[in-house]
Amino acid sequence: MTTGVRRRMGVEERRQQLIGVALELFSRRSPDEVSIDEIASAAGISRPLVYHYFPGKLSLYEAALQRAADDLASRFVEPHEGPLGARLRRVMGRYFDFVDEHGPGFSALMRGGPAVGSSTTNAMIDAVRQAAYEQMLSHLGVVGPAPARLELVVRSWISLAESTALIWLDGRRIPRAELERQLVQDFAALAAVAAADAELAALLRDLLRHEPGDGPFTDLVTRLVALASE
Repeated sequence: MTTGVRRRMGVEERRQQLIGVALELFSRRSPDEVSIDEIASAAGISRPLVYHYFPGKLSLYEAALQRAADDLASRFVEPHEGPLGARLRRVMGRYFDFVDEHGPGFSALMRGGPAVGSSTTNAMIDAVRQAAYEQMLSHLGVVGPAPARLELVVRSWISLAESTALIWLDGRRIPRAELERQLVQDFAALAAVAAADAELAALLRDLLRHEPGDGPFTDLVTRLVALASE
């Protein structure tokens, strides 16, 4: 008979384990409701040992938040293949996967949680938004600084996706798939309003030329035409 021997973790390995445990707990409940004792118990170590790796709950919270922020930013990465509408649907699907799986953690990330107003938390949130912004420009085929109207459209849409997700978490009263499709159409609608700019109008025409008849952008146009004709 063999006897199992608990392997001693290295410093970085233990830190990463604690971050993972904390993130899992923060994903299920508000970080304010999670204690160091709970984190220590879930990790199978003592409370003093948690403080050996992190000086306090705030530093552990910020480390978990950073991992969540990196994960969320990666959800906007999508191969530049196929129509833009289909690509954005896949991005929104992964975005809402994160929101669905990490509800309290997502709320804490966007609202600041226990670290509200801290420069560290604000920097994390800004980094997620900037990553999303740069990915959107890449999908639109924009190289270099974006035209002012396009920047306004993209950043406004990212803020809309955040606020929509936060509202949805409060009761989940609208089917997820419906919201994902709506947000894709919201981007098209925002862009269409800004298309008074000739450069932006040309960009949109080129993108819409490749949209299929059953895509979310085409569906939006069809419904708007039908609404106007009633």
